[in-house]
Amino acid sequence: MPSHGDGRPAGPHASAATAPGAPGRSARAATAPVAILAEHFDTLEQQREAAGLGMWVFLITEVMFFGGLFTVYTVYRGLFPHVFAAGSHELDIRLGGTNTAVLLCSSFTMAMAVRGAQLGHRRELVFFLLLTMAFGLGFLGIKSIEYAEKFAHHLVPGPGFAYPGPEANHVQLFFSLYFAMTGLHALHMIIGIPILGAIAWFARRGRYSPQYHSPVEMVGLYWHFVDIIWIFLFPLLYLVGGKH
Repeated sequence: MPSHGDGRPAGPHASAATAPGAPGRSARAATAPVAILAEHFDTLEQQREAAGLGMWVFLITEVMFFGGLFTVYTVYRGLFPHVFAAGSHELDIRLGGTNTAVLLCSSFTMAMAVRGAQLGHRRELVFFLLLTMAFGLGFLGIKSIEYAEKFAHHLVPGPGFAYPGPEANHVQLFFSLYFAMTGLHALHMIIGIPILGAIAWFARRGRYSPQYHSPVEMVGLYWHFVDIIWIFLFPLLYLVGGKH
């Protein structure tokens, strides 16, 4: 029986790795995706369920966070409906509608990325992750144009706020909520885009497989949550005033 240099017999795994016909097999094994199981989990399924539970708990806290803003919005809109309608008329519904379409497209590409991970299609996974990032950057670009218009028209809450119509203070309240809600939403996107980039980088290196792709699914849940928040923000801010 062959033995190691220290006299211990070499097992079948060691002999297979050094067998003359094994180099091709070893090279393939070195490049194949490896399922990453943390030491405090017994199985990959248990790890995946724990990650999903953690993400859902996180998203619930985010719902509570945004829920406070939605509650404030609901109260003040009930008190000053005509003022909120007047403030809504100052928003560019075309830019808001375009951003809505962009985010809906990003939800589709994110779902396709998750599908690629589940099927083990590395190119599909990387491509759709990068496309999702592109849509996210496009959204932020359009939002920055919209913000620039508000600064140019002096519709940013603060000492420089200027609204020509009556009840300027209450219109300023509308824009305070507008910037708080859309700004917080944009911050979540700014956080999500580099995370998508990191996931795409790991995917390009072959880290994910049909057996292990929890990070892709978790970032997908986060991205869909951000998209859903915008689906609520768009009608509440841009359509409340009726026809523009």
